[in-house]
Amino acid sequence: MDNVRYQEDLRELRLRIRHRSIGMGMLCACLFVALLVIYRLVVEERVVVTPPQVTKSFWVSGERVSSAYLEQMGGYVAWLMLDLTPASAEWKKNALLSFVAPEDYQALKLQMELEAERLRKMNGSTYFLLQQLEPDEDTQTVLLTGRLRTLVNGQETSLLQKRFRAVFQYRGGRTQLRTFKGVAP
Repeated sequence: MDNVRYQEDLRELRLRIRHRSIGMGMLCACLFVALLVIYRLVVEERVVVTPPQVTKSFWVSGERVSSAYLEQMGGYVAWLMLDLTPASAEWKKNALLSFVAPEDYQALKLQMELEAERLRKMNGSTYFLLQQLEPDEDTQTVLLTGRLRTLVNGQETSLLQKRFRAVFQYRGGRTQLRTFKGVAP
């Protein structure tokens, strides 16, 4: 056996192994980067959903929705909760409760039932004249400002400037209402 030729072949094989190891390391790094990109795309995927009435384009991503979507949903919730008559209170309550977060369902149901009972007792109705919507994407809230008009037996009894805060969450492909409360003007 030729020892020189054997040493040369051994050196050549070690060089090939080193080059292949470097190549495999580069391929692993590329695969890791590709997996990170794919993961980010999946997490940041935007799903388009439709509020009851679409007036602007919007986006939905991860656990958040855009300001335009919050505005549309805030206006819809205000209409369901604040534009009430004794005749419309029950079906508006049912419509609202269909997209309330499960953990907040009972509180909002009670709130709507108490308001409906109050309106029935006084034969009254309320109307909210929306003037301004202030959405906040970071907290997924909408601040609604307007005039709350109250009528008793068809006669206006009050017209007050009011502010309300609607808190939403986007979970499982659905927008859910958490709370709707009056705030100080």
